[in-house]
Amino acid sequence: MIIQSLLDTDLYKFTMMQVVLHHFPGAQVEYKFKCRTEGVDFRPYLDEIRDEVMALSRLRFREDELDYLRSLRFMKSDFVDFLALFQFNDKYVRIGHGERPGEMDITIRGPWLHTIMYEIPVLALVSEIYFRRTQPRPDLQEGRRRLKAKIELVRTVERELDFRISDFGTRRRFSCAWHEEVLQTLKREVPEYFAGTSNVWFAMRNNMTPLGTMAHEYMQACQALGPRLRDSQTFAFDKWAQEYRGDLGIAVADTYGTDAFLRDFDMYFCKLFDGARHDSGDPFEWGEKLIAHYRRNRVDPRTKQLIFSDQLSFPLAIAIARRFHGRAITAFGIGTNLTNDLGYEPINIVIKMTECNGQPVAKVSDSPGKTVSKDAGYLRYLRQVFGLEPAEKI
Repeated sequence: MIIQSLLDTDLYKFTMMQVVLHHFPGAQVEYKFKCRTEGVDFRPYLDEIRDEVMALSRLRFREDELDYLRSLRFMKSDFVDFLALFQFNDKYVRIGHGERPGEMDITIRGPWLHTIMYEIPVLALVSEIYFRRTQPRPDLQEGRRRLKAKIELVRTVERELDFRISDFGTRRRFSCAWHEEVLQTLKREVPEYFAGTSNVWFAMRNNMTPLGTMAHEYMQACQALGPRLRDSQTFAFDKWAQEYRGDLGIAVADTYGTDAFLRDFDMYFCKLFDGARHDSGDPFEWGEKLIAHYRRNRVDPRTKQLIFSDQLSFPLAIAIARRFHGRAITAFGIGTNLTNDLGYEPINIVIKMTECNGQPVAKVSDSPGKTVSKDAGYLRYLRQVFGLEPAEKI
């Protein structure tokens, strides 16, 4: 099996899942797979992908893994007790051919509480199978050379920047083994610059800090779970604060675009949350907007965290750190450029929530191509409600 542990996923899956257990245990959802890279033919790998996804149902949390989760300050005992009973269920997943030649359709549908864990391991195994079949003799030495060059670049960064990078690369990694080698190398070579990883299994195995709070799916689901659509963003933040009481205070900022986020992220949320995460659009423009917004709300931006995680490279992360040095606390979650940089073109694959409780949900991104919706009529309505300009076709 490619996925050998239920912990081999991102921390925000557990933090969101705990909110689902305590606040939305009856929610029903649908997720859809999408490959944004043109021309990828998944037909030769379809059976292998299906077998690996079905094999996930054999996994259970081990006692040492449950003990590790209990040790995290924000994990509550009843949630970990629930995880002791958790298992994947094949009936919630359908894998087949898509509408276009070579396209693959993966649909996940069922209770949110029992399907939320599928996204990350499914994406990781799709990526690994693809590269295992297309690059059967990978040039690991080239990958190590590239990683060494990144490390040497990091070592040139001025110490006063307090430059910190994290691994956010589970979903599109080259392989599980390569992912862990990259993390171990960073921890050994540049521990003062390496903040941790989003991957809980590797964090436990290698004594690293697990990192993560919320993702877009949580914000999207609240479109169907809150009192009315226009208040869905503030409803999501309120429920998060109700669950974590000020802990895990990084808000995802682009479910409806940055401007709509700032309209809802008022003085109360500015003071309550530790910061926000950038995941689409121009990072420099976003950072300037956030800093100005904090100042307008009488909050010192130097006390707040700006987390950048959108298609980062090391030179870009360093440039952002220099731009905002002394003006805010910055941190950088680097994904594909860290865990799938061996000289081969990575595939841009995602699994996104498309329905909650029988109604469409959507994400309106600051970046062309990242908007998510399967219902054009609902997307138009969402844009109208949040006062958004029409954007690219999806």
